[in-house]
Amino acid sequence: PPLLPTLFTMNMYLFLYDLMQFCGHSWIFTNMIIRFMTFGRESLADTFHSIGFVMRLCQLLSLLEILHILIGIDKSCLLPRFLQITERIIVLFVVINSQEEVQGKYVVCVLFFLWNLLDVVRYTYNMLARMGIYYLPLTWLNFSLCILLYPLSVLAKGFAICVSLPYFESFGTYSIKLPFPFTFSIYFPYILKMYLLVLFAGKYLIFQKAGSQHNWDAYGNKKSNLYCAFHTL
Repeated sequence: PPLLPTLFTMNMYLFLYDLMQFCGHSWIFTNMIIRFMTFGRESLADTFHSIGFVMRLCQLLSLLEILHILIGIDKSCLLPRFLQITERIIVLFVVINSQEEVQGKYVVCVLFFLWNLLDVVRYTYNMLARMGIYYLPLTWLNFSLCILLYPLSVLAKGFAICVSLPYFESFGTYSIKLPFPFTFSIYFPYILKMYLLVLFAGKYLIFQKAGSQHNWDAYGNKKSNLYCAFHTL
């Protein structure tokens, strides 16, 4: 059938995409572990400068996942994946990348560790799933890590934003005073504080919905929206 080459090509493309992401996140995760074992706590403050470029590259590449869902080659849920990607990009590029003082904070290392641990497992699971291979231990680990690290990831994002607020207030980064005849200004720390409320409220609602729909089989085949909700980390 003519559809078979197309399906094979799309599946191969998604496999290669997952492989690229796996390699990138594996390099970051391994680099963090080796640096910590070599230099101890001193390596934490230098995490962003050591792996920041590859981290930004991987997160920018993840924008393709939204396109994959929109054109129908990926059957994942759009809204949770969109939230995951936009939240990470906001925290990484807007909050951390724009404030050099924040880059040396320990919370950045914690956040990167959580993201990459989850992504190494997730992309490994995805690569094998593309080939129709489901290992029960890996499937269990994939879903269990999401449940375990979900609250920590949300707290780390929120804490990173809170740590950055004094610097945005002091330096006025992204704050704009509109010229006449406009009589108001855009004060960016207020936007971040409102975003914090949206972040925690949205995560709470998604987690509650996921908990009420808990249902998947032994090999991780989706029977509900739990997979979609837990992958908004």
